[in-house]
Amino acid sequence: MLFRPHSVPIKSAREIERMRTVCRLAADTLSKVGEFLRPGITTEEINTFVHEDTLKKGAIPAPLNYHGFPKSVCTSVNDVVCHGIPSTERLKEGDIINVDVTHIFDGFHGDTSATFYIGQPSEEAKRVTEAARRCLDLGISEVKPGARLGDIGAAIQEFAEGLGFGVVKDFVGHGIGRKFHEEPKVCHYGVRGRGDRLRPGMIFTIEPMINVGTWEVEVLEDDWTAVTKDGSLSAQFEHTVLVTQDGVEVLTAREGVLKNSELFPNYWG
Repeated sequence: MLFRPHSVPIKSAREIERMRTVCRLAADTLSKVGEFLRPGITTEEINTFVHEDTLKKGAIPAPLNYHGFPKSVCTSVNDVVCHGIPSTERLKEGDIINVDVTHIFDGFHGDTSATFYIGQPSEEAKRVTEAARRCLDLGISEVKPGARLGDIGAAIQEFAEGLGFGVVKDFVGHGIGRKFHEEPKVCHYGVRGRGDRLRPGMIFTIEPMINVGTWEVEVLEDDWTAVTKDGSLSAQFEHTVLVTQDGVEVLTAREGVLKNSELFPNYWG
């Protein structure tokens, strides 16, 4: 599918305010997840926590029943790249887990995720997690009016591949608003100067998935869970961002330190 500039939604001032609200709610739930995580809990317990916290806010968990997804949050552990389905699986010391939260509030969607450490991580887990975090920051730094979507992907790909990691190509960021997924398609690899030109009022996610090994993935028989093809670790971080008149606003920015995630500040400088 071609994603043409004229087909990318530009949000009105009123829509942007509603997006700010729902994104703050999603960011708050994700922060609370960080405080909740510990060795021994199940991913189903994470699902219950997110579901209940979402409803307390007067919001709706967007993943639940979305194209048949059976739970209220995605929990992706170790070699699971994305779309992991909560279950009776217990988290253990040394695991890494991406928790992907999306709320619907007042008809709009807010989407954010982070990778968390369960106990003390291995050096490999630390490297790939911190690389994914840095990739998100680098992608966001490219967002401004007049830039191209390819600039975002290129910045991420250059950094990750420079460290020997694989950048997942099968799953990408996306426009978001009244719909969970809309244009534009935001690849985490690419060529500078290519792709749609960014304009004020565009809102989309950036959510690089970085693998220790090859970029290739496969989807399990449940038709949701995507895992690294070579069994290597994978990490991901995600924000919903707005193109402003002079730069970028991170709509899902969190207050304070994200517990069990932001443990190694300035790991890559």
